[in-house]
Amino acid sequence: MSIFNILSLFGGLAMFLYGMRLMGDGLKASSSGALKTAMERVTNNPFKAFLLGVAVTAIIQSSTATIVITSGLVAAGILSLHQSLGIIIGANVGTTVTGQIIRLLDIDSSSTAWLQIFKPSTLAPVALIIGIVLIMGFNFRNAKTYGSIAIGFGVLFSGLLNMTGAVDSLTESGIFEKLLTGLGSNPIIGYLTGAGVAFVLQSSSATIGILQAFSQSGLLRFSGIYAVIVGIYLGDCVTTAIVCSIGAKPEAKRVGIVNILFNLSETVVVLLGVGIIHRLGLIDGLWDATVNSGIIANTNTTFNLTCALLLFPLLGTYEKLSRKIIKDEETSVGKYKDKLDSLNPAFYRTPAIALNSCYDVLMTMFTLSRQNLNKAFDLLKDFDPKIMAEIEDDEEAIDMMTDRASRYIIGMLPQLKVQEHIAILDEYYRVVSEFERLGDSAMRVARTARELNDNGRSLSGMALKEMDVLKTLFKEILDSAQLAFEKRDVDAAYRIEPLEEVADEFISELKVNHLKRMSSGECDVFMDSYFMNLLSDFKRVAGICSNVGVATVLRVQPEIADKRHNYFESLRVGQDAAFNKEYERAHDQYFEQLNDLAAS
Repeated sequence: MSIFNILSLFGGLAMFLYGMRLMGDGLKASSSGALKTAMERVTNNPFKAFLLGVAVTAIIQSSTATIVITSGLVAAGILSLHQSLGIIIGANVGTTVTGQIIRLLDIDSSSTAWLQIFKPSTLAPVALIIGIVLIMGFNFRNAKTYGSIAIGFGVLFSGLLNMTGAVDSLTESGIFEKLLTGLGSNPIIGYLTGAGVAFVLQSSSATIGILQAFSQSGLLRFSGIYAVIVGIYLGDCVTTAIVCSIGAKPEAKRVGIVNILFNLSETVVVLLGVGIIHRLGLIDGLWDATVNSGIIANTNTTFNLTCALLLFPLLGTYEKLSRKIIKDEETSVGKYKDKLDSLNPAFYRTPAIALNSCYDVLMTMFTLSRQNLNKAFDLLKDFDPKIMAEIEDDEEAIDMMTDRASRYIIGMLPQLKVQEHIAILDEYYRVVSEFERLGDSAMRVARTARELNDNGRSLSGMALKEMDVLKTLFKEILDSAQLAFEKRDVDAAYRIEPLEEVADEFISELKVNHLKRMSSGECDVFMDSYFMNLLSDFKRVAGICSNVGVATVLRVQPEIADKRHNYFESLRVGQDAAFNKEYERAHDQYFEQLNDLAAS
């Protein structure tokens, strides 16, 4: 044994772990949308949920990722804890698929030419070639993602080959032989070894893969590895439970607890079951047999599948125990708690879900801000303390969502690799502050209405009629802004610009009318500051909507990012036919209403 053998072993291990991470990340990125949709459609049928857990984990190659995603969906209120139980059990079975793939190591040189294709020594270079061709030679939408999956697959098998080559050299060491054969003398040591390695690597699949690589030494016996395999389950699920608990609400934490309870039960079932069967002499032929990667893979699958079937009736018990272990919170952040809880960092590695959670919060912010603005308009006519209290409560919720969404967006940015996801997040980063400003504007209008009421003052009848026309104009602007953000409607986004121009001119005209009314004594001069402040707030609203439209256009048409200021300025100076047409239509419509008021 030399230092070079050890370096080769750990170098192969590093390649294997990196390949597994690369392949898993690519699979999650390419399937995240479908994954989310599938999980949202889980019914209360635990068996269907179990099959979903098996399928999702087999696809993304990580039970930890599946359970963490499930925990996030529970936190967001998309799934209930009861619905998640079957997925948790299925994830533990689905993770055994990786071991079945790695068992391709058992294909020997005497196999047929068709089977030779599936040898790791053949698959590794083929996968690497396919991956680099996709990344460097193609530009279709998911080329780089698919290329990363292929590269990860190739690196995984290259690392596996490196490890097995190093293991072959290390078998000549007496120390290595004692280490491996010693596992069979004490199942507890084997169990703790498996748990410790899986906890450190944070992956049961990777730990099973390492065990399969070591099996090439010919020194592993079934009596020495069965307890190691069971220990791996515990080490992996503890890591998963820790991840599920970070910043999560009780219901989400219970997902990790149920996973631990299931794996502890699995430990008892397997260790007792294997011990009893061995004493009965039913596995004498297997007990001291040398195991290869195929036997390890089959043992892993058999343990998980058998325990899933035996322990399935205990799902209800696990749910009850998890509720006793994790108590409900005594405090609540209000009726928007589920929205806030959906901003779970556990979703960062599944961008489609993370971005969707962000979108839901942003749409809630916009809806609340718009509703508050409408209520504030109405308070100018008829002040109602109850409506004012509603506006204040919703403004507090908007501020809270702004803070959480902003931090979530910033935290998500380093996790994104796909340009489309980055473009979406850029739009969200732009609009989150705009939606808060919209809420702030509504709050200022409402406070002005309250001050007027407290001081026994009110706008003149003509000013209130003008405000009604202004409210109609702003409804059209807000409709366009909502359509632009909600549906990524570029046409709606472009309609905001001429409407904002009309709003600015309309507000300027209202200022002129207000001065005329003050000079004639129709309006109280003490009302001047109130009225002017209101018009300033409404002008800000128009600018906010314009910024939302610009953010939408930049998401859909990123090529104009560098020249956006000149581009939108050119619209305002009459260099665009569509802009001119919409501007003339809106100007005629709203100024005609204003002139009708003056004539009445």
